[in-house]
Amino acid sequence: LGFKVDGQCGRARAGIMRLPHGLVHTPVFMPVGTQGTIKGLTSEQVQALGAEIILGNTYHLANRPGTEVFDEIGGLHKFEAWPRNLLTDSGGYQMVSLCKLAVFTEEGVEFENPHDQSRMLLTPEKSIQYQNSIGADIIMALDDVVSSTLIDDARIELATHRTHRWIDRCIKAHARPTEQNLFGIVQGHLNRELRALSLKEMIARDLPGYAIGGLSGGEKKADFWPVVKQCTDDDGGLPVNKPRYLMGVGYALDLVVCVALGVDMFDCVYPSRTARFGTALVRKGGTLRITQAKFARDFEPVEAGCPCLACTRYTRAYLHVIATREAVGSSLLTMHNITYQLRLMQEMRREILAGTFPEFVKRFVVEHLDGKPGPTWARDALLGAGIDVSGLADWSVEGETSTGPVVP
Repeated sequence: LGFKVDGQCGRARAGIMRLPHGLVHTPVFMPVGTQGTIKGLTSEQVQALGAEIILGNTYHLANRPGTEVFDEIGGLHKFEAWPRNLLTDSGGYQMVSLCKLAVFTEEGVEFENPHDQSRMLLTPEKSIQYQNSIGADIIMALDDVVSSTLIDDARIELATHRTHRWIDRCIKAHARPTEQNLFGIVQGHLNRELRALSLKEMIARDLPGYAIGGLSGGEKKADFWPVVKQCTDDDGGLPVNKPRYLMGVGYALDLVVCVALGVDMFDCVYPSRTARFGTALVRKGGTLRITQAKFARDFEPVEAGCPCLACTRYTRAYLHVIATREAVGSSLLTMHNITYQLRLMQEMRREILAGTFPEFVKRFVVEHLDGKPGPTWARDALLGAGIDVSGLADWSVEGETSTGPVVP
């Protein structure tokens, strides 16, 4: 991996990653194809949207179709006919999402397969072995993940230290270091001292890149953003010459705030998942519930100026009829939502390089909130990034969590 920061505006960075399957321009949003597919889209369609890197999930891919398939065909790139870059997570997130099916030990974590109830032991060595077979350009170390709402201090401390022990096992097990880039994951929950320790330990391994893990699990956003800021601070934060990846973040306001704080990479299932519920992402107001009756005779595109197929060929009225009822409706909205995310990141990159990022943030906030009250955490986080938006909205929404402004 090669990484170069092309420009910086305040804390926000615009860079280029050089990976085995091409360039990735940052800041970047990475669509999630959990089981080798972004639901409802072909690889050719995702490529046409402009995605430079997408995700796969090690736990699910190892269960189905199994790594023997990837060994035989030559990796996930060939299996899903994807010519650009891939990142695979380690399977660590399933420690939280499948917690009731998992048993945790120093050796690893044992899961119950939700499909057939068979048992699967995922160790640091196994995770890396699976990812070597899958063949992603960026692979993630297995970390001991605990819920961000957990209040068991002893378990949190154990998970942090275990993550440091496991990174060494991952490094030792990595059989393709010249072909695949192993990222470490900073843990430490919401504890500033543990985060500082984890930052120090991960940086000492001098890895190609680093992720900020253990967030986006339901914690209060007022607790979330100071952790992101700590991990991107010049003093004690992640190295300025390495890419910084914030895992599991995908709401538009969150992306803008965290780019302002100095993050380079993001992923989330949100744009594709919310599309399947009939919701489109837009600049003015944030979302459109296209299933609402008011769109039945609205013959405008979802968002004027958007180049996606849904916006250039179809109307809100048409999508109102087929969204959530026909597979093509979900596909069209997924195309739109991923396009929205990618264009947002491209716009931020341009503004960073032009030195006008703070002005962009202020315009975005006004458009995104569209007269609605804003969350206090976002105002405070942007101020922490040196951008004062306090006079642009009524910042009175308290207590928002990292599950975000979920659309029912």
